[in-house]
Amino acid sequence: MSIDPSSIPNFGGSPANQPPAGPPGGGVVRPDQDLVKQLLEQMELKYVVDEEGDLAAPWEDFRTYFMFRGEGDQQVFAVRTFYDRPYPIDDKGKLLEIVDGWNRQTLWPKVYTHTHDDGSVRLIGEAQMLLGLGVGLEHFVSSTVSWVRACIEFDRYVADQLGLEKSAEEGEGPEADADGE
Repeated sequence: MSIDPSSIPNFGGSPANQPPAGPPGGGVVRPDQDLVKQLLEQMELKYVVDEEGDLAAPWEDFRTYFMFRGEGDQQVFAVRTFYDRPYPIDDKGKLLEIVDGWNRQTLWPKVYTHTHDDGSVRLIGEAQMLLGLGVGLEHFVSSTVSWVRACIEFDRYVADQLGLEKSAEEGEGPEADADGE
């Protein structure tokens, strides 16, 4: 199973970062971690495999995981992003307003708050796809690429909503060395 580079959608990114056009791909596939690795490589994104065996693309301020859960026709593919910026519990009301605004305006990722035992609040974004007996390759590729780009956009959205200064290059790609650090 191979991903046709022309099936990776362009949502306004730099033309230099887009894969070359090729013949249209398609067909029903049972996605797996190797397919996601191939897609991330074609997107020129660094990734690591964590201790639990999940695939992760680390950026400077967040980590995006690509996980397969369940078995057979109940298998789910989830893209889950953990945003690293901690917020004090007193800011949770403002964060909920921001998250609610995002969730009303966008399809994915759906974002929620998580309060840690130490009282800090962090944000988590998530999108899921039921794989059932298989999915169209183009649908899988375009959904995954869209979810990754939306996770990056959410980080920018929060920074903008909170008035946090972000450089133009932050969030553009995973930041990891060979060891995933």
